[in-house]
Amino acid sequence: MIKVSLISLGCAKNLVDSEIMVGHLLQAGMTIIPEAEQADVVIVNTCSFIDSSKEESIGHILEVHQNRGMKKRRQHQKLIVAGCMSQRFSKNLSTELHDEVDAFIGLDQVTKIGPIIEEIYAKERGAHEAPASFIEGRSTYIPDYDTPRFRLTPKHFAYIKIAEGCNHPCTFCIIPQIRGRHRSRTVESVVAEARQLVREGVRELNLISQDTTFFGMDTWAERPNPRTPVDSSRGTALTTLLRQLNAIEGDFWIRLLYTHPAHWSDELIRTIAECPKVARYIDIPLQHISDHMLGLMQRETSSAYIRDLIPRIRRGIPGIAIRTTFIVGFPGETEADVDELSAFIQETKFERLGVFRYSQEEGTRGAKMENQIAPKIKEARWHRIMKLQREIAAEVSKSFVGRTLRVLVEEPGVARGEADAPDIDGRIYLPITVPVGDFANVKINGYEDYDLLALPVGQEPLTRKVAKQAQ
Repeated sequence: MIKVSLISLGCAKNLVDSEIMVGHLLQAGMTIIPEAEQADVVIVNTCSFIDSSKEESIGHILEVHQNRGMKKRRQHQKLIVAGCMSQRFSKNLSTELHDEVDAFIGLDQVTKIGPIIEEIYAKERGAHEAPASFIEGRSTYIPDYDTPRFRLTPKHFAYIKIAEGCNHPCTFCIIPQIRGRHRSRTVESVVAEARQLVREGVRELNLISQDTTFFGMDTWAERPNPRTPVDSSRGTALTTLLRQLNAIEGDFWIRLLYTHPAHWSDELIRTIAECPKVARYIDIPLQHISDHMLGLMQRETSSAYIRDLIPRIRRGIPGIAIRTTFIVGFPGETEADVDELSAFIQETKFERLGVFRYSQEEGTRGAKMENQIAPKIKEARWHRIMKLQREIAAEVSKSFVGRTLRVLVEEPGVARGEADAPDIDGRIYLPITVPVGDFANVKINGYEDYDLLALPVGQEPLTRKVAKQAQ
């Protein structure tokens, strides 16, 4: 029996691809083990969104190759590179990693991984042969509700990929070239998957895609103007999906991630407000606020549009926590642009915020632009924005003290509230008496920058030091 170890890198969308591969490997009768050194086959599911993710992917590939060369019993181990970096650079990597890698697969081969491994074993590669490549053009695949899949997340939360690909022309981003055009699943498919996950005990459904707010629009005969209200009578729309997910019996959260600001509407705001199972949290990457930069980035939004949208969302969904991300150091960015961004952040006080240093990605229009920003200036701008957000985050955290929140216990002594998505946001520390995977009502009695301290309602106050010792 072939033993396979899989290393999954990058975002939650990549993790779903890894889960699909594991599901198909198990269906093919292969064994999945966590220890790469004990495996017959190692799969590295790579990311290539920015330079640092590519470097991380290459580092894992070289580490696996180096380790298998150290002991004779591992010299016949096969190494397969999958994911975004493989899809994007397989021709170059085939030369650069000629001796290290046995095969490259793309995003559309995740369901074919079993037969591919069998083929690699059936035909031993000659010393001078290039690694096998199973990549076939631009990606078009999208999973369905019955796609074999083995979840790699804790049992109490799961990711549901509702669409794949992206149609946006952002000049800094390579994703549309890697993952292809936007393609939505059907509402029925997503709801069927969600029902099964809830039956399995999942307490949080995280909806993901490159642009969740564009869900279903690719199936419409005529694309509506993003500024006009979304007609929820159309069969395939995010509002339709959210209402049907909210109607599923059970106690769980629905979390909306990766929304593009251009496709928000009053109907979507109203839908979230009227669906109690939809977490009071949205992820809406804005990337910048300066019209100068939004134009260069081709973000399809304006400063005025964004400045109108955020208050509308907050008015329409009381208690909403808004997470956003910005990019600093994009070509042509001036100090005036950064000043405007800082003032906007100070004024808006986002509950959750991240900042990327611009990465000059090969194949994007941004990479060819003049006026590239020096790394030292990017770094200074990043520190400036993050220092500001740290102060705002402390203010936001302080505002929770004395309040009672419903939280989902993530691990012993650690929980998340509705305002905290898995892996990327703050934590709530509490005693280990609450079982992992359960909801609990807690009272916030302290904070520290991004994190909160809490007790189950009725218990004595807790310090962070005691909380961490309790873990």
